Amino acid sequence: MRIILFILILFSYGCSKKSENPNIIYILADDLGYGEVGVYGQKIIETPNIDSLAEKGILFTDHYSGSPVCAPSRSVLMTGQHSGHTYIRDNGEWNERGNVWSFQSMLDNPELEGQRPLPDSTLTVANVLQKNGYKTGMVGKWGLGAPHTNSVPNKKGFDFFYGYNCQRQAHTFYPTHLWNNEERDFLDNYIVTKQEGLAIDADVNDEISYEKYNQKDYAPTLMHQKAIEFLRDENNKPFFLYYASPIPHLPLQAPKKWVDYYRKKIGEEEPYVGRAYYPNQYPKATYAAMISYLDEQVGELVSVLKETGQYENTIIIFTSDNGPSYVQPLDLNYFESTGFLNNHPQRVKGKVYEGGIRVPMIVHWPRNIKEKRVSNHISSFQDFYATVLDLLKLNKPNYIDGLSYLPTILNNKQPKHEYLYWEFASRGGQQALRYGKWKAIKTNLQKANDNFELFDLEKDPKELYDISINHPDIVKKIEKILIEARTRPALKNFYLKSLDSD
Repeated sequence: MRIILFILILFSYGCSKKSENPNIIYILADDLGYGEVGVYGQKIIETPNIDSLAEKGILFTDHYSGSPVCAPSRSVLMTGQHSGHTYIRDNGEWNERGNVWSFQSMLDNPELEGQRPLPDSTLTVANVLQKNGYKTGMVGKWGLGAPHTNSVPNKKGFDFFYGYNCQRQAHTFYPTHLWNNEERDFLDNYIVTKQEGLAIDADVNDEISYEKYNQKDYAPTLMHQKAIEFLRDENNKPFFLYYASPIPHLPLQAPKKWVDYYRKKIGEEEPYVGRAYYPNQYPKATYAAMISYLDEQVGELVSVLKETGQYENTIIIFTSDNGPSYVQPLDLNYFESTGFLNNHPQRVKGKVYEGGIRVPMIVHWPRNIKEKRVSNHISSFQDFYATVLDLLKLNKPNYIDGLSYLPTILNNKQPKHEYLYWEFASRGGQQALRYGKWKAIKTNLQKANDNFELFDLEKDPKELYDISINHPDIVKKIEKILIEARTRPALKNFYLKSLDSD
């Protein structure tokens, strides 16, 4: 019933004219750490184009992803519901279908691609924009529904899609194919599995040994070209472009010009020859190269907007789907990837500590933001949905958890969240709550003896000192919210056993 009422609300407002509503580009980096952008303190990796968005934009200091990993974070973004309400709450890979981790099996049978789908009844933020007169497009990584389900981008509000349907496919930037709407676009690449590794007699210091990991059709370039085409397509409608880049999620694969640039800047380094991800002769240089290449792409998007006269009334939002990865090829301490947060492997991606979920966010809108501002407004991914509803002057349904940050954009008085909530079934089962300056974390929720920690983020952003014993009243209040803020997951795969057992 609530979905029907919301649809009636959408149509009651009719279609909006381009002159009245802004264009929107939402750029979502993949596993980009809070401190991996220049304007957020990065000293080695250069991001001048992203930084320039903040120079006449708003830099959010306390923005959070929807989850500490990919699929649920994107589910929160698309549905406007936090991870205690949204349907997809973890990265479950739907193994019941068969050999879903095999590139060859997925090439032979596309029905093995993709992640579990959103319910048919789900109205995404793209649906809202599409029903209100926007041309909607997506490039990049989807991860919210396999091919031949009703939860592919074209059936969830996007007029156009080009990219990876499946997160696992995005573990190579030289895939055999990408998806052009609902059809496969086969590329001039061949399958290289992560299990192959270097040849037994390979010289780890010879570039030839790594040739098979750098082929012809580089997916981030192809997807970017489609995004440019989408922006250049003349249309009287305002547009929404969801630019879900796979960068800098591993594998370590980047354009040679950028790798060479950082080889000179960084100097000698040890090759990575393991098999968690593809071997790489220059892991630090390649990681930096990926981020600078994404920055270059951001600059090209802005240039096209200026060429086509769309720049002034386009909202550009830049952020990341979660914190940086902790895997062996990366050196988080070298790059200080989480900035002033905690770089420890148990405090980044996959964990609900600050390093796993606090992410950069920049909002740039030339028509309404004339100078750099820094906002400490506490916000999260579900707020984008609510902000879109606010832009369109649509009422927000009560099942949307987000809170519009349009007042912050327009420099008006900003309402505040009572709290932000997260849950995550993996890594032992986790809950987190941001409650003003307080951050509470519960772990080990897949067993009975769960652990509660409380941090004062104003004094301890690295979450080093558990002060729960000193604040019993705050602990009692937060414990009550942790129970009330969530519902039992619809899928048992996402249960927290200590809370959801039958």
